[in-house]
Amino acid sequence: MELIQNTADLSAYLAADEAIDHHHPRVRETAARLARQAEDSYGYARLAFEFVRDTIPHSQDAGDPRVTWRASDVLEQGTGICYAKAHALAALLRAEDIPTALCYQKFDVVHGLVAVRFNGAWHRQDPRGNKPGVDAQFSLDGERLAFVCDPESNEVDYPVLYAEPHPAVLSVLKAAPDRPHLWKTLPTAL
Repeated sequence: MELIQNTADLSAYLAADEAIDHHHPRVRETAARLARQAEDSYGYARLAFEFVRDTIPHSQDAGDPRVTWRASDVLEQGTGICYAKAHALAALLRAEDIPTALCYQKFDVVHGLVAVRFNGAWHRQDPRGNKPGVDAQFSLDGERLAFVCDPESNEVDYPVLYAEPHPAVLSVLKAAPDRPHLWKTLPTAL
């Protein structure tokens, strides 16, 4: 699949916004701690991915009713669904000047992930969190996502790379008082 930037301006994929608040002290502190352990930007990207995937539980898997949407809140509260975890990873990567896009898949509902730009190409990564049957890995040599779409089942890999969270995603996150409510309002298409 050919990934398509929703803006030609690569700097948009480094920008901060209300959800990807990479200038927040919590994001900066976490990025600095991870950067000290990395040999280069690729190593940093892998560490940031593994940090979000492994240390921030997916709220559905953990049974956590809290809804987070801002990267700094995801890091502070230590919970989030796929979209929120993607926002946190995007913020950590952008904090270290790694262009990062938000992208989506459609299963029964829309699923969120990120794409990182290395060596002139975009590479999708899914920090959702592993569990039995899910084994997402950081990879620039072929995708190792949490889920693979089946077009015959009307599942979709959306090719658009967004510089900001999709409005349909952000609005349901911001409006949800808790995860059970969120589950009833998740977008089913973009």
